[in-house]
Amino acid sequence: MGFTSIWHWIIVLAVVLILFARPGKISGIMGDFGKGLRNFKEGMKPGEQDDEPEDVDVIEAAPAVKPKAPAKKASKSSSKKSAKKAAKKKAAKKKAKSR
Repeated sequence: MGFTSIWHWIIVLAVVLILFARPGKISGIMGDFGKGLRNFKEGMKPGEQDDEPEDVDVIEAAPAVKPKAPAKKASKSSSKKSAKKAAKKKAAKKKAKSR
C-alpha cells in the first residue's frame, strides 16, 4: 500500500477541492483560525478578567422629581376672589415701587 493507492488519491483530491474550490477560502479559514487563537490567548492570561470594568465614568443621577398632584378645582366664585386678590397685590407692589 503505497502512495499510489486509489484511496489516497481520492482523499488528496477531496482535501484540494475543499481548500481551493472557492477563491478566498483559505484566507477565510486562516482568519477564523487566527481569531480563535487570539481569543484563546486572551482567555489564558492570568489576572485579567472581563467581568471587571476598567475606567468607568460614574454619572450621578439627578434627584427624582415628584409628580405634582392634580390641582383641586375651585368654584367660580373662589377663583374670581383669588384673581382679585392677586391683582390687588400686584397693584400694591407697583405703588410701593413708584414711591
